[in-house]
Amino acid sequence: MHKSAKGEGVTLDSKLRRFLYLTVFLNGAAVLIVEILGAKMLSPFFGTSHFVWTAQIGVTLVSLSVGYWFGGWMVDRSPDLRRLYQCTLGAGAYLALTIPFTAKVAYACLKMPLAGGSLVASLFLFFVPLTLLAVTGPFAIRAFTDSVAEVGGNVGRLYAVSTFGSVAGTVLIGYVMIPLLPNSATMFATAVLLILLALAYLVWIGRAQAIAVPAAVALVAGLVGFRGIQLDGRSPSEYWKEIERLNSNYGLMQVFETADGSRRYYLNDYLTQNTYEPETGQSTSLFTHMLHGLAKVYTEETKEVLCIGMGVGIVPMLFAKEGCDVDVVEINDRIAGLANRHFGLEPDKLNLTIGDGRHFVNSSSKLYDAVILDAFLGDSSPSHLMSREAFEQMRRVLKPGGVLVINSFGDFVAGRDYFTGSLDKTLKAVFKQVLIHATENGNVFFVASDAAELKRHREFDFASAYPLLTGEINLCLESIRRVNPESGIVLTDDYNPVEVHDAANREELRRRLAVEMRSM
Repeated sequence: MHKSAKGEGVTLDSKLRRFLYLTVFLNGAAVLIVEILGAKMLSPFFGTSHFVWTAQIGVTLVSLSVGYWFGGWMVDRSPDLRRLYQCTLGAGAYLALTIPFTAKVAYACLKMPLAGGSLVASLFLFFVPLTLLAVTGPFAIRAFTDSVAEVGGNVGRLYAVSTFGSVAGTVLIGYVMIPLLPNSATMFATAVLLILLALAYLVWIGRAQAIAVPAAVALVAGLVGFRGIQLDGRSPSEYWKEIERLNSNYGLMQVFETADGSRRYYLNDYLTQNTYEPETGQSTSLFTHMLHGLAKVYTEETKEVLCIGMGVGIVPMLFAKEGCDVDVVEINDRIAGLANRHFGLEPDKLNLTIGDGRHFVNSSSKLYDAVILDAFLGDSSPSHLMSREAFEQMRRVLKPGGVLVINSFGDFVAGRDYFTGSLDKTLKAVFKQVLIHATENGNVFFVASDAAELKRHREFDFASAYPLLTGEINLCLESIRRVNPESGIVLTDDYNPVEVHDAANREELRRRLAVEMRSM
């Protein structure tokens, strides 16, 4: 490569042209990997609400805009491609450094409101590398263009290659990297790829004297990033030990156990999903016993049961051990193996379907005595399972007198009861009878039925419940709660603004959970 006679562009041989196309492809892939992976890395601290995704997408678009401008400004002053690859190396080095610092930045930003905190964290962690990657376009266009007549074709081809790279990056991150690798390892691999790409160019053009400083920067960043992978949120504790960790398309999955082995915890993106006593094989979480018990109490018989959301399978197994025919629909294909290894799940005793609960219900022709809705994505239930249309489909698959039992997080305090009020209104728009059971621990249980009267057909089986929970279970059973009729709206598929109106509650829960994780 050399500058043209007029100094207006660069001349490329065929090998360098192919290398530059490869650069455009790989940098385009890296942009989408960072965009998606960035949101996943922040989700344990800020959740998976639209606030987090809005922040990450917004930061990506702003970064690209600034990067395009910055790249154009640089290339007009000098078309030397070394500047492009210095930016690529800088992006890789910065991404390597994000690995050990993501948690520190996120904890600092947790002091801010959810929307602002997720935006600031995303800006600090990903604005610089995404901006540096975006300079690729202006440099590549300038390098490939010898005359004005070629500009249109060159721009079209380069944008096509970059976009195809972005598609490849999206497929790779979504279907391969996130399910199979820790987020830290995926980010490190992306950083190393960018660093090697940049160093390869500098070596190729024979500027050995220019390699020392970039190589040193790359080495330091790589070592820091690799150390971050080794730590990856793990901190030694005399009280806890992590016995398994998996990444999935639906969050970070962790199993913790107390040092003496007496208690086991399953966490998804730092949210405790269930607690378990290995010696007795019992859940020590209230909601597990309430979901099973309320379904039994409010139905004359429980032969066919549908569980939407499996968790670690304790609720479905309670029904299965009683001889019920239990269908389970679970969206996370990695949870069954983990639950089998650590929480006593016996998959062969259940009819397990891996898929979306709404899709399963919409296509089902089977009728059930009880439908148990215990689906969570992070710290909240997926909105498409909490709409009038979704509840109409759940009512359709219930036998006469059957019940829908829902586990949710909620509040009854004025000004904080939007979600609870909305869920109550929405259920009453579909079912004839709706009751709410709750204690003060945050779990709110809804029981809905088309029966003429929602009455108790049998007593709660306290003998099968975890002994230390009997008092709290009894309190929850006897506590029939009501919400302010002025609170909330009927939620529909078309209009479901719960995430916005319930943001303060979810922000407080997410902050508490993230802070608690520092001790585990």
